[in-house]
Amino acid sequence: MGNKPPKVFKGPENENRIRPQIIRGNATVVGDEESSVLQSPFASNKSAHEGRYFAKSNNSTNHKNYTSMSCESFSKSNFIVEQHIRCLTDDYTLDDKKLGQGTYGSVCAGKNNGTGMMRAIKTISKEHVKNVDKFQREIAIMKSLDHPNIIKLHEVYEDRNNIYLVMELCEGGELFDLIIANGHFSEVDACVLMKQLFSAICYLHAKNIMHRDLKPENFLLLNRSRDSPMKIIDFGLSCRFKAGVPSTTKAGTPYYVSPQVLKGNYDHTCDYWSSGVIMYILLCGYPPFYGETDAEILDKVRAGSFHFIGPEWRGISEEAKDLIRKLLNKNPKQRCTAEQALQHEWVEKMSRNHTFTGEIPDNLISNLKGYTSLNKLKKAALTIIAQHLSETEIHNLRDVFIAMDSDHNGTLSVKEFQEGLKRFGWDEVLSDLDKILKDVNSDKSGEINYTEFLAASMDTRLYIREDICREAFRIFDLDADGKISQQELLQFLGEKSIGGIIGKDGIDALMQQVDLDGDGKIDFEEFMHMMKLKPEGVAVT
Repeated sequence: MGNKPPKVFKGPENENRIRPQIIRGNATVVGDEESSVLQSPFASNKSAHEGRYFAKSNNSTNHKNYTSMSCESFSKSNFIVEQHIRCLTDDYTLDDKKLGQGTYGSVCAGKNNGTGMMRAIKTISKEHVKNVDKFQREIAIMKSLDHPNIIKLHEVYEDRNNIYLVMELCEGGELFDLIIANGHFSEVDACVLMKQLFSAICYLHAKNIMHRDLKPENFLLLNRSRDSPMKIIDFGLSCRFKAGVPSTTKAGTPYYVSPQVLKGNYDHTCDYWSSGVIMYILLCGYPPFYGETDAEILDKVRAGSFHFIGPEWRGISEEAKDLIRKLLNKNPKQRCTAEQALQHEWVEKMSRNHTFTGEIPDNLISNLKGYTSLNKLKKAALTIIAQHLSETEIHNLRDVFIAMDSDHNGTLSVKEFQEGLKRFGWDEVLSDLDKILKDVNSDKSGEINYTEFLAASMDTRLYIREDICREAFRIFDLDADGKISQQELLQFLGEKSIGGIIGKDGIDALMQQVDLDGDGKIDFEEFMHMMKLKPEGVAVT
């Protein structure tokens, strides 16, 4: 593994001790699965691969035709475009400087030509995609994720040689590098990070997804501010699981892998173990299971023995050590869950001065009520816009969402919404709140996800900007002819799409409402007119 020499420090009894260092660990896979090309980092392609990986558009047979994954429902994942004949460089200007490079592809920054927003663009050489079905499943998992602390996938392009993932750009660097720079964190700062991790794990497991490779290298900070949100990346080893059905593939990174994974008989509790290792590292700067080689590390993991000896641990609370012990319990049935960790005394104690103290925007309720009267096209457009707004633009709504999400599972129930309103001073809960939230819950899951909340509650000034509306229009305009046809509306909203919303009669009525010149298509001016209308039909000034 190429370990650096460990540092020497004075132990509690003043004898010399070896202080292990945290170093980068590479994920490995042993079993029925092969290593994923979605694992970070990526490397440049070497040669062409002629096959297509996603459905070919009916509008073109040109090898520059770009496509992406299929729709799942009227939700965030529905608008990561299925058919896309434009070239990547039609929509993005790429930076020559690479952000990362590895075995299977490269990562660079790219500027959206319409909005000017910066994205991270991963280029994956097709010759490295050995299992197309598995690759598509991995992309489908990424598309389905909708949580404030999980990286966003915006678009997927494809050409003859490569596949391109357009993702949220995080400019704050890896958590790993922050650990190296700081040595270790205060308990308060460590708790801020661990709460985000526990919340994301709760969300993933509620969707029956286990990550299997949680480690500081796979957490990016959105920006360089002290209170920057943390984002989980790299779902190359993630997989769906069924309760009671064990996984057998030995996948993970030596420092962070659980003993059960090494035995080839494990479940989603492997992620709890990894979070315990991460918490340990945050508080002292080095891993609980250390060795000069991978074999030594894995032997230590199998034994499951660790300690809190050393000067770094002298000021650490017993509550913190207790939580680590519970997360690193060798018995997975007795291991602390992410939900239990969020309710642990240490988290509650360290979070007292970091709770949300802001206010709910005055227009949040009126925005929610207005959302219920919008047509399906505008609701879909708001869903797209909510995905593409910057963190700076939606940070207040993000904080409100997180504060209302009392069980930290990444979605809001009606009860959580009601209790959240009361907690923030709205004593009179709306009598029709159930109806409003049912309408906001566009994917009919029974819970309001993050993007649904943003789409329904964002302020008008955020979505009537021409640049962001053009971006939404571009998503609908599948054949890039400058107009949205009935067929394109059917693709996103019609009964033939998965999780279909409205039938052809509904599409006809919608077209009649928005198509002002009656030519059977919606141009951008007509689209913009629709976006500027208030729910009552009065134009926004």
